Formats: sequence, C-alpha cells, structure tokens
Amino acid sequence: MDLWFSEKHTPDVKLSIRIEKQLFSQKSDYQRIDVFESREFGRILSLDGNIMLTERDEFIYNEMIVHVPMAVHQNIQHVLVIGAGDGGVVKELTRYQQIKHIDLVEMDPMVVEACRQYLPGNACQLDDIRVQIHFENALKFIRYCEETYDLIIVDSNDPYGPSEGLFTKEFYGNCYKALKEDGIMVNQQGSPFYKQDAEAMQRSHKRIVNTFPISRVYQAHIPTYAAGYWLFGFASKKYHPIDDLDANAWNDRHLRTKYYTTRLHKGAFYLPAFLEEMLCEVEN
Repeated sequence: MDLWFSEKHTPDVKLSIRIEKQLFSQKSDYQRIDVFESREFGRILSLDGNIMLTERDEFIYNEMIVHVPMAVHQNIQHVLVIGAGDGGVVKELTRYQQIKHIDLVEMDPMVVEACRQYLPGNACQLDDIRVQIHFENALKFIRYCEETYDLIIVDSNDPYGPSEGLFTKEFYGNCYKALKEDGIMVNQQGSPFYKQDAEAMQRSHKRIVNTFPISRVYQAHIPTYAAGYWLFGFASKKYHPIDDLDANAWNDRHLRTKYYTTRLHKGAFYLPAFLEEMLCEVEN
C-alpha cells in the first residue's frame, strides 16, 4: 500500500510526496511534529502538516538566508536566530570563525530534540560552544535587547497561528532596536505566487519598509515550498545588499556551497515584473 504525505498549498493545490515510513509523530504544547522518510527527498520535517525542510533541498533555504547577509557585512560577530530549531541555519553560521556568539530562540524544545535524533545533518552544530539555545517566546526575548546584534535571522513558520506575532510592526521595531547601528535583519518572506501567501508577503514587506531605511526582497527556488518559489527579506540600517556586497572577500573564505554564489547573490535581487509590481503597491 502506498503512503503519501500531502501538504495543502491552496484549496485547489497540494504537494504530495511518497513516504517510505513515519519516523516520529508527537503533539507538543505548541504543534504537531512529524518526521517522515521518503525515497525522493530523504527525511522530511513537518509542523502542523506543513513541510519545514527536507534533506534533499534544505541547503537552498539555509544557504540563502545565511550567506547573503554574511557576504555584505564583513564584521558580523553576534547573531540572533529566531526559530530554526532544526539547526540548519546555525550549521551554516558556525562555518564562520569570526562569529563569536549565536543566540537561538526556539519556542518548542520538542522540535530541537526530534531534529537531534532524526535530522542530525541539520542539528550537528547545535552544541557548538558559541551557540546558546533559549526555549522561550521570541517576542518576549527580543523586547529586552538593545543594540546587541550584528545580524538577526528570522526563520519563522508562515504568518499564521503561533508565528503570527513574528510578522508584526511591533516585532520588526524590536528587531531594529536590537540591532547595532550597522545591523542587518533577514527573514523568510514566503511565496508570492498564491493569493493568500502573496497578501501575507505584502503585509510583511510594508511593515519592514516602514521600519528600516534599507529594505529589499530576494528570491530562491525551493522545490518543496509553495510553488517552488520562495522569498527572503533583507533589511538594514546601513548596508545595501548589492552595492555593499564584497564578493572578493566572501570568495576568499573558500566556503563550499551547493546553491549560493556571489554571482547568484546579485541575481537573486532582480525580481520578475509581477513581483516588482506587488512590492511597489505597498512601498508607495
């Protein structure tokens, strides 16, 4: 008998993946957590029925949310990561020797434990001496931070349910306050393809534009995310994501990547016409 996992992208669209077996399924205090084994995508982490990552394509998301700001700001030492309990973002950050400290704020301890056990390729650097894990509400945590971080990475779920507060004007204002005078915030902005996702993206972008002097959107293609097309936000107090890119400095690090390059970095900020129009609607 075939076993399939299906994620609903709209009332009329589903993504379905054939599953070999279910490795983990528990209901935490916050959400349902599932880990599946699949032939095509390897192991899959799902929260409340939504795919968070697969072993096959997680590198795209994690490289694009980490290396883009790291190639722009050459002196990032203190980083705040919100969400990302699977460890993939931390894994990429710990490749930089210059980073002195990483605060990881994850609401759900069960996510971390499940990933330690079933997705060790992602969680392999969570015990790095520079990493401190805080199991608490990120909205409360960041309220008490002021000019603390060079980089904030918001790796949240979509803006519904428990993660809705991470897309508010108040939250982005607190991120601005928590950043140093040349700090950068990068966040996942969802997909612009389906109507409900596109509207959520526009709301988030408008709030960020009204908070940060520099705000741009960039893109990546991730097969298991909605429409295979995903956006990230780059917001900064000082640095422009293209004008201040130091490609030579980043390339001199000789970090091996599977998706990110400094050539792709520039191209990721050149957006299709329909998306430019959507962003202009809320910027103006």
